[in-house]
Amino acid sequence: MEKAPRDRDADGRAHNARPRDGLGRPLPYGESGVERQPEGVLRTPAETLAEAQRLLDAGMPFHAHEVFEDAWKSGPDTERELWRGLAQLAVGLTHAARGNTTGGARLLRRGADRIADFPDPYAIDVAGLTAWARDLAAGLSGPVDAASQAPRLTL
Repeated sequence: MEKAPRDRDADGRAHNARPRDGLGRPLPYGESGVERQPEGVLRTPAETLAEAQRLLDAGMPFHAHEVFEDAWKSGPDTERELWRGLAQLAVGLTHAARGNTTGGARLLRRGADRIADFPDPYAIDVAGLTAWARDLAAGLSGPVDAASQAPRLTL
């Protein structure tokens, strides 16, 4: 039995082209899904926060995580852990919305720990996000509605 060829981007790198739902779960080829976030987009911190907030408010934390991932990979080294922590909060909410309470809680706590010592850069509400993540992690008992549980990112 021959394996199907892997999806590749224009540069030949592996890239899963399957459509995805709003929580980033792969759908069968041919189904319509949610448009994926383009990768490698350079945004200002304000643009990153605005786009991530829009996606969180729409109940699409997986896609917000991808926006934060771009910032973490392209930003200054001194801010890597901040953007990485915010990405972990978004993917933690993704797992919680998918019903993976153990993984969701773990990622929410890890993200909260990662950002806790930052002094509200770019008006990010670090204390509020840390409290939100820890409270949500402590109370997870089943799937949550991602849109209604979305945090406010800024003060």
